[in-house]
Amino acid sequence: MNIAALLTSAGINIAICVVLFSLYSVLRKQPGNVSVYFGQRLSSQRSRRLDQCLERFVPSPSWILKAWETSEDEILATGGLDAVVFVRILVFSIRIFSIAAVICTLLVLPVNYHGGERMHTHIPFESLDVFTIGNVKEGSKWLWAHCLALYIITLAACTLLYFEYKSITNLKLVHIIGSPPNPSHFAILVRSIPWSSEESYCDTVKKFFSYYHPSTYLSHQMVYKSGTVQKLKDDAEHVCKVIRDTSLENTCKPSFTQCWCSGGTTNSFKMISNEIDIESVHGRTGYTDKHLDESKKMQECPAAFVFFKNRYAALMAAQTLQSSNPMLWVTDLAPEPHDVYWSNICIPYRQLWIRKIATLVASIVFMIVFLIPVTFVQSLTQLDNLQKMLPFMTEMLKKKFVVQVVSGYLPSVILVLFLCAVPPVMMLFSSVEGSISRSGRKKSACCKVLYFTIWNVFFVNVFAGSIISQLLVFSSVTDLPTQLAKAVPSQATFFTTYVFSSGWASLAIEVMQIYPLLCNLFRRVILRIKDDSQGGSLSFPYHTEIPRILLFGFLGFTCSILAPLMLPFLLFYFFLAYLVYRNQIINVYIAKYDSGGQFWPIAHNTTVFSLIVAQVIALGVFGLKRSTVASGFTIPLLIGTLLFHQYCRQRFLPVFRSNSAKILVDMDRRDEHGGRMGDMYEHLRSSYDQSSLMQDASYQPQCFGHYENKRNDKCSEDTEKGKEIIQKDDRPWYVNRTLSSKAVLGAK
Repeated sequence: MNIAALLTSAGINIAICVVLFSLYSVLRKQPGNVSVYFGQRLSSQRSRRLDQCLERFVPSPSWILKAWETSEDEILATGGLDAVVFVRILVFSIRIFSIAAVICTLLVLPVNYHGGERMHTHIPFESLDVFTIGNVKEGSKWLWAHCLALYIITLAACTLLYFEYKSITNLKLVHIIGSPPNPSHFAILVRSIPWSSEESYCDTVKKFFSYYHPSTYLSHQMVYKSGTVQKLKDDAEHVCKVIRDTSLENTCKPSFTQCWCSGGTTNSFKMISNEIDIESVHGRTGYTDKHLDESKKMQECPAAFVFFKNRYAALMAAQTLQSSNPMLWVTDLAPEPHDVYWSNICIPYRQLWIRKIATLVASIVFMIVFLIPVTFVQSLTQLDNLQKMLPFMTEMLKKKFVVQVVSGYLPSVILVLFLCAVPPVMMLFSSVEGSISRSGRKKSACCKVLYFTIWNVFFVNVFAGSIISQLLVFSSVTDLPTQLAKAVPSQATFFTTYVFSSGWASLAIEVMQIYPLLCNLFRRVILRIKDDSQGGSLSFPYHTEIPRILLFGFLGFTCSILAPLMLPFLLFYFFLAYLVYRNQIINVYIAKYDSGGQFWPIAHNTTVFSLIVAQVIALGVFGLKRSTVASGFTIPLLIGTLLFHQYCRQRFLPVFRSNSAKILVDMDRRDEHGGRMGDMYEHLRSSYDQSSLMQDASYQPQCFGHYENKRNDKCSEDTEKGKEIIQKDDRPWYVNRTLSSKAVLGAK
């Protein structure tokens, strides 16, 4: 590929970006697209007025200015800590690759261009190979420039990583201390509860924690089966009960009593006469107390949320082995209420290790099978093979523009299209694993997509050829640096075009929100639904965007001294991504749940891995070029990077794995002195109401156990006397995560 083909690919992607960005700036002003481009504003109940004038149809860069002016505090209030971490990853990438672009463009690129003995032609017709390290002749004394650039990039990356890790760790601690009281700090999730034929799971949990945690145990809430089959069964039973109760309507007088089949915090109630005895009602409807208890017992899962009187007690209970059999009474810190992945909580704990092994094997098989289309596509994109397999295109391939498009644009586009199927598959694998939280499932999918893309985009394309040859490359670890040193420089041009097609174009598609836009158009034109409240339900796709950014960072580090011509294009991508994703966070995506910054350790580990791979490749290149001095200086750099990574793991990573006991105790004492503990105890049960959190219209029988269960006894007495019981459904002030419009918009 020559410079002309590279510029052709860049021109095509620039044209696509300009058209889509201009179209977006017009579509976002239309009143009918508010639910597509301002879902976050709608979720915050912030009305947005749109001017009915000609300006709505004129493209403008106003959204870029608003995204640039948004502060980090506004992003934290709108998108949570995960959004801040995501933006920090982009900021780190901009900083490090700005340094790399300056150093490599001024120092390494001239050495690569003039390092060989070949005759240079006119710049537009120069092959891109003359800008790579492959153009430097063996034994050249100028290889010290590459070694020096590698040192500067590594030291700058480690310094920035350290300060970013430290800053995000402090931000996480401040966020825990300063945020409203979190119900998950008082709760643990207990799974693998022993089964007993004499009592229900609810009674078993109550007896166990009342005996072994008598001073700190507060109450518990059982988890019920929530699968599709179970919902259909519950709906059928509920409809049958309603039909049977219709015979009582003529004799009913207005009085309220608790609905036996409703959730503990719902507004469900039933009209019953004061003169009618409750037991006779149950007898006529076929729902006696015995039947109700059996129904509850059948629908209970061997899992429960257990609440404690303080945060420290919950932390100790979650980290302590509760039984001599580790497979029973398994405890974990409870996820936040809206972060709970209910369908996985009822999975038997003994199946989890089998599920993890099965998903690991399935992921590896999927990665191997994916080699077939990638290898086939790579073989077709070579002009000689393409002419042999498609003879009718021989005449077309003689045209200069067609050759430039096929060689500079087509390979990366085809690979991007194949990779679109990867995130949904990996999300499915992560769901099967049995994660108890939605953020944990997305984090697992993020890691899988990251490994998959690095393997297929980098290693598979570097060792292009048959599938067997690609797998045999790693049979000898000692030959790996040499193999990478030979293959990476020749594929640097493909990686540059991949930045265009998967980077620049993907940002334009991201800001356009094509799929939600088409759905909104179908809903308004075909279904004639004009209500905007149904829009705005998207959460940020961290499992697709973080792997893409980290992959580009991986390519940037590995190709920085080998093919520095890619760095300016990569730096432009990170600048554009910084603006686009900030706009999406403050306007489009809704922060339904938050992992507490768990994506930063993934970014840190990937960056260190990228540095190590870059150093290993450089070591192999220096060996091929017979530069013993450069090779000798690279080995200490490799060892220092590994030591730096180990230090960061010991210094910062434990904060992301568990909460600090010191901080939790201080928060407990602060709330006790402030007299807020009573309100927290009152609202803990409603925080994890399964039926309301799952937004399930069907009824769910609930079991709430208390150490001193006086409230339940009082409710039973009130029901027998036919008194009026009204249960509130208001969520507590500290559980409601909805932010004010001022906090979201950052009004000054």
